[in-house]
Amino acid sequence: MNTKFSTKTIVATGLGAAVFLVLFMYVKIPSPVPETNLQIAYGVSSFFAAVFGPLAGFLVAFVGHALNDFIAYGSPWWSWVFASGAGALVTGLCAAKVAPKVEAGEFGKSEMVYFALYAVIGNALAWLLVAPILDIVMYAEPVSTVFLQGITAFVIDAIVSVVVGGLLLKAYASTKVKQGSLSKE
Repeated sequence: MNTKFSTKTIVATGLGAAVFLVLFMYVKIPSPVPETNLQIAYGVSSFFAAVFGPLAGFLVAFVGHALNDFIAYGSPWWSWVFASGAGALVTGLCAAKVAPKVEAGEFGKSEMVYFALYAVIGNALAWLLVAPILDIVMYAEPVSTVFLQGITAFVIDAIVSVVVGGLLLKAYASTKVKQGSLSKE
């Protein structure tokens, strides 16, 4: 994991936010709960968080979600924008253990479990606490509505983060040359 915000991390964060934005805008499946969709983009933010750390993850999700809301609605729904960023930030706390292994070409069971744990905790914090509380405080939304949306978003986004993020991490790790795998002839 990059301990500083390097040029590589800055470029990856910008790329991640752009990919998040496009997926968030165009690749979504509505759930039975209004204004709550299955969003593949959360798997992307989880991937970037796990590889580049919590700040990069936060910025990918926060910027991507905010830009989507600006483009689609003219103004961000800040409670959910912050929740998206918070979920990725917490997921990114796994980067200290996961990123070095992924960069070394390894993404085994222990890394997957560690990543999944942080992704589920991040989504729980984002959608069961941050989004509903900010919806109530900032927008005076009905309590029953925001918690139903929050529970739905948590379940959907946790699954997407773990499955899509895990697949991206596995694929990315497979592109790396494992240490000691090359021999001199």
